[in-house]
Order: sequence, then C-alpha cells, then structure tokens
Amino acid sequence: MSRNQLSTQRRLSALARHLGSPEEEVENPIRITDRTVEVSPTMGFNGHDSVFASIVQAPEDPILGVTVAYNKDQSPVKVNLGVGAYRTEEGKPLVLNVVRRAEQSLVNDRSRVKEYLPITGLADFNRSSAKLIFGANSPAIQEKRVATVQCLSGTGSLRVGSEFLAKHYHQRTIYIPLPTWGNHPKIFGMAGLSVSTYRYYDPATRGLDFQGLLEDLGAAPSGAIVLLHACAHNPTGVDPTLDQWEKIRQLMRSKGLLPFFDSAYQGFASGSLDADAESVRMFVADGGECLAAQSYAKNMGLYGERVGALSIVCKAADVASRVESQLKLVIRPMYSNPPIHGASIVATILNDRELYNEWTIELKAMADRIITMRYQLFDALTARGTPGDWSHIIKQIGMFTFTGLNKEQVAFMTREYHIYMTSDGRISMAGLSSRTVPHLADAIHAAVTGAA
Repeated sequence: MSRNQLSTQRRLSALARHLGSPEEEVENPIRITDRTVEVSPTMGFNGHDSVFASIVQAPEDPILGVTVAYNKDQSPVKVNLGVGAYRTEEGKPLVLNVVRRAEQSLVNDRSRVKEYLPITGLADFNRSSAKLIFGANSPAIQEKRVATVQCLSGTGSLRVGSEFLAKHYHQRTIYIPLPTWGNHPKIFGMAGLSVSTYRYYDPATRGLDFQGLLEDLGAAPSGAIVLLHACAHNPTGVDPTLDQWEKIRQLMRSKGLLPFFDSAYQGFASGSLDADAESVRMFVADGGECLAAQSYAKNMGLYGERVGALSIVCKAADVASRVESQLKLVIRPMYSNPPIHGASIVATILNDRELYNEWTIELKAMADRIITMRYQLFDALTARGTPGDWSHIIKQIGMFTFTGLNKEQVAFMTREYHIYMTSDGRISMAGLSSRTVPHLADAIHAAVTGAA
C-alpha cells in the first residue's frame, strides 16, 4: 500500500470513529487495496438499488410522441402531419433565405462578441418585437407603457408571464379555450395558476361556438385572466371574425377580464403581419392592459433558436417600469438571461428595410402554400365523394386543420396508411405536399367509409 493510500486510510478511519460512538466497533465503509477502492453496502444506501428506482416511466408527449412513432416506421409512404413545423413541397425543413443573409452578416461582423445579454434580453429585439405586434405607431409604445422582455420562444414567454401573474396579479384563475394547444394547461398549472376552460370549438359545425364563448366568459369571475389565440387557433384553425373580436373585447373590458394573447403565427396565417395582429391591436387601442406572448418559430422558421418575447401593456409608463423590474426577478432564477444568436437574427431582419421586405415575401409564400394545400385536399375529398361536409378545411386558417376525425379513424389511418397525426384529428397542413395529398385523401375516405 502506498503512502498516499495509508494516509487516506487513516483519515477515513478517523472519520468513521468520529461518526460512531466510542464504545462500538465501527466497520470501515471503504477498503483500499493496491489497485481499487471498494465501497461497502453500508455507505448510506443499498448499492444495488438506484435512489430513483421508484420513478415511473413518463408517457410520451402527445404531440412530440407522434414524431417518435413516425421515425420508427420503415414504410416508404409514411407521412408525418403531427409536427407543427413548416415543410417545403419536397417535404424538407426550410431555412428562409433572409435568415441565411442575416446570419451571414452577423458572422461577418468581427466586432460581435458572445457576452451575456441583460436579463431582459437584446434591447433592439425587444423594441422591434413590440412594434411588430402592436404597430409601429402604437400609442402604448410611444407613451412607454409597454414592458417587453426576450424569452425562450412562445412557451417561455407564456411561462414567464404566468409566473409573473401568479405572484403579482390578484386573480389566480386563467380561462383557456376548449380545445387549445396541449402545452397551455401544463404551462399555466406549473406556474401556479388555476386553469378553467371556455367553450370555443363546435364539433357540429366544425367552427366557432361563439355563443358558448360569450356565455362562459360572461360567467367568469371579474378580473379573471383569459388566454386568447391572436390568430390561427391551435389546434382548430378557427378564428373569430373582426366583428366577433370586437364583441369579445367589449365583454372582457366590461367584466375587467385580463387578456393574455398567445401570438405564435403572426403573418403565417393570412400572409399579412398586420392582419394577423388585428385582434391584439384592438385590445391595445382601447387603452386597457393586456399581455402578449410572441414566437418567431413559425414566421421566421427559427424553431430551434427558441426566440420569443413577452410584452405587458400597462396603463402608465411608471407602472410598466415596475412591471419590467419584477419580470427580471422571474427570469433571473429561471434561466438568468436569454440566448443571443436567434434574437440577433430577428433584430437584424426587423431593423433592415431590405431584409424586412424580403422576409414578408417569403412569409407570404409559406402562408400561400399552406392555403393551396387546403384547397387541394378539399378538392381531392370532393372528387372521391367522401361522405360529409369538408368545407371546414378551406374555412379554417393557419398551420393546422381540425379534421373532425375520431381516435379510431386516426388509428386506422396510421395503421393502414402510415399517416401520423395527433389522436384528436389535428393535421399540420404545412406537412402536406401535392405528392402526399392524394394519399391522405385516400386514407380519410377509407377511414370515413369504413373501407379496409
């Protein structure tokens, strides 16, 4: 035994005597040999069992799990319509040309460094994001009544906002539409808010249950938080008209309900950045307060960069300043500060007139391709004489279509046609192409008619 091993042995023996009583003989938990250190089972836990042995296997995420199943399928005709990400006509992920140009300019700028951002994020990004959703001439921005912080895409923006509300807002109940994105109730619940629902989708018409929506919000307690999808409702693709939005606004303001907008698809729904922000701007124009979570995953294709913003519109500039100070206290222990690269891409595009114009052209091209897929699918089902009214496919808007297919029909299409979607019948129109539309139409026709 070497001198170092002897010294270690003596220290361990002294420690063992210290932890035990003088009268009892203490077994040395660690025995050192010439080549190894052996740990005795008396070392605080049974060496054969993990301290995490009782952990149960968690289920796959219902949305991301679709892709897991798709990846395991070896069929050459398989189609993934579950993931909420844009695909080209060739079925490939798309990096916008304007994004590549912005990235290249960032790489070429040798003065750029990789220092930490402030807790609130990149200032240029925050200013530009607020202008994008509220309008460049928004009085709320001009009067400095908006507190904007950079967050981790839409999910992070929602989480920071809900953590802030759980700590500082007098109402702890948030009303979310039924149905809504599957992550919404988890985000709000984990933040400490109580989650209730309001009617939104009418399965009979495959459209908006507007009367039910008004009744449920009318019965909500004064001051309750209400989650609103700014456009391209996920998963249904059903949006209120502008007239209906105005009635929603009047009802919510009359009851003092607090709007919390989730804006994940600005410009991606209709192809117009301004049109897709009308619902939000309507609520800001009346001088009232609201929250808005933004994501650049869809409209700039920056899925993996996790770029988003949370804005809180307040009644006065001094209130907005205090709100921002408290948002910092939410963010600091959560992730300290946001990443720099994705936000720099967005800020570069939004602050360069040429790049901004190029982005709007590419954005509209993506939106138009999705609209084209809607018409192609509708025409294919009509040509096959598929039972039922399928006009909702072209009436709905945005990335997703709520087909109306039930779980059994979805399972049949996956089993027999290798088409993957969420069990509620939601399909991503962005995952379709002219080549795969006939295959999907055949599968839907077979599922609806019961053909094998």
